[in-house]
Amino acid sequence: MNFSTSPVLELRLPLWRSRFLIVLFFSGFAVLAGRAVYLQGWNDDFLRAKGESRYSRVIEVSANRGRILDRNGEALAVSTPVKSIWAIPGDVSFEPEKLVRLAQLLDLSKEDVRKRIDGAGVDFVYMKRQVPPEVADRIAELRIPGLGQSREYRRYYPGGEVMAHVLGFTGVDDSGQEGIELAFQKDLAGAAGSRRVIRDRRGQVVEDLESIRAAQEGRDLTLSIDAKIQSLAFSQLKAAIEQNRAKAGGVMVLDALTGEVLALANLPSYNPNNRSKLVGEQLRNRVLTDTFEPGSTMKPFTVALALELGKITPETVIQTSPGKLTVGSATISDAHPHGALSVEEVIQKSSNVGTAKIALGLEREDMWGMFHHAGFGTAPPVQFPGAVAGKLRPAKSWRPIEQVTMSYGYGLSVSLLQLARAYSIFARDGELVPVSFLKTNGPVSGERVLSPSTAIAMRRMLEMAASNGGTAPKAQIMGYRVAGKTGTAHKQEGGRYADRKYRASFVGLAPASNPRLVVAVMIDEPTAGKYFGGDVAAPVFSKVMEGALRLLGVVPDAPMKPIVMPPEGAEVQESI
Repeated sequence: MNFSTSPVLELRLPLWRSRFLIVLFFSGFAVLAGRAVYLQGWNDDFLRAKGESRYSRVIEVSANRGRILDRNGEALAVSTPVKSIWAIPGDVSFEPEKLVRLAQLLDLSKEDVRKRIDGAGVDFVYMKRQVPPEVADRIAELRIPGLGQSREYRRYYPGGEVMAHVLGFTGVDDSGQEGIELAFQKDLAGAAGSRRVIRDRRGQVVEDLESIRAAQEGRDLTLSIDAKIQSLAFSQLKAAIEQNRAKAGGVMVLDALTGEVLALANLPSYNPNNRSKLVGEQLRNRVLTDTFEPGSTMKPFTVALALELGKITPETVIQTSPGKLTVGSATISDAHPHGALSVEEVIQKSSNVGTAKIALGLEREDMWGMFHHAGFGTAPPVQFPGAVAGKLRPAKSWRPIEQVTMSYGYGLSVSLLQLARAYSIFARDGELVPVSFLKTNGPVSGERVLSPSTAIAMRRMLEMAASNGGTAPKAQIMGYRVAGKTGTAHKQEGGRYADRKYRASFVGLAPASNPRLVVAVMIDEPTAGKYFGGDVAAPVFSKVMEGALRLLGVVPDAPMKPIVMPPEGAEVQESI
């Protein structure tokens, strides 16, 4: 049989139709092949973007924060590497036992872990930051999909509470929050970098693709602070506060030649390495942010102005008898009547009446100008957050009684930093020194406020005040001549002066023959029985100044023989 002529195999459809279908199929394949070549060869951005959205990530590369060093190179703040544990909620899945273990390692409850993952409502969430590396390693061993880690740094402060108010601290994101850390944030922080990486489904980096931006490490900062002098100041302040059962206190040590702050200590303090129980009272940097009425520590500025204007000489006699002076409807008084006193003795005995009579011979505008040029009433020009201006009202608003009370430290307010800086005028032969918290390269020039002769004359008077015949014999140091002034002022409370609440202060300089350091001390509310600046603050000055001078190798300018103090109970009280 001839199959080729069989009617069953006879082709009833047109031949062009089958050929058309073949061409159609091949055309479709050609279009798909062309599209594939186009997408993967010439225009692959779309597919690349889709792939990268699932596996590619841009991660931040943390910059190492710069160290903070003391003037001798000792590390005061360093950054230690830690890890942040994060999650991509949609990718996270774990077995019950891994959930329990993860919660234990993160020091969280299981509910907290679940809440952060299930209730996040975002594509990324931090589970915990600043996790120690050894804990992070144990978390990585759990191999939980969607859980990842990134490197960051945690700040460590070896000095703890001793350096707290100088350095401040950083937050969880390693940015400065207080003190030097905040003031020099831009220099210390550097700039974070970024890299593009490929992560697997567990969130682990499996390929490092490229660097987008290199991290710029933070710059090291060398402070003016001397760690040994700082420790000395803190320990002596702490001992004085405990001994006098005081509420708070502050100490500042200033290099009169360079304007460098060698120490700044406050109490109460805190440990910046553990701030879980930190309260505002501990945070306050009282030396810079708290103001107070300085009391008798202002008297030298009133007397210096009168000397400068030629109104008096150191030998001019002022009659202070009977120890009281009425101005308008108010009466001021001395602690004890002194009779006729020379101007030198007015400072030595800290006479309110003597100072008031000198002030009444001055123009109020001149007094305001003297106080203003000494730095009172204006914020000190320092690179430190929170430094306050204090209060100094315009001269035109002063009444006669206010002019009198301001002459001996009531009616205006200052910070301890302002007071220490102002006394540099007497240490620097009439120049007001600029203050720096960074190490400098030697002596600096200051602003002329008084003539050298007036400053030297005032230094002699301040030396008398720190002698056995003055109000602060406890400020003396074996081997060094000391000059300084006490201050004891009632505290204001409820709009009036409290009867039994005081601030005791002492500001002094040494060696008096060629001053190198200025030390200012303030003790707030001593309650152990003694409250005069000569009893409470002057001993702190003596110990801090002595230790600092010896640490700096300053040559003694007095005989190395024991100091003989006045008999206990001898009259050294100042007028308040």
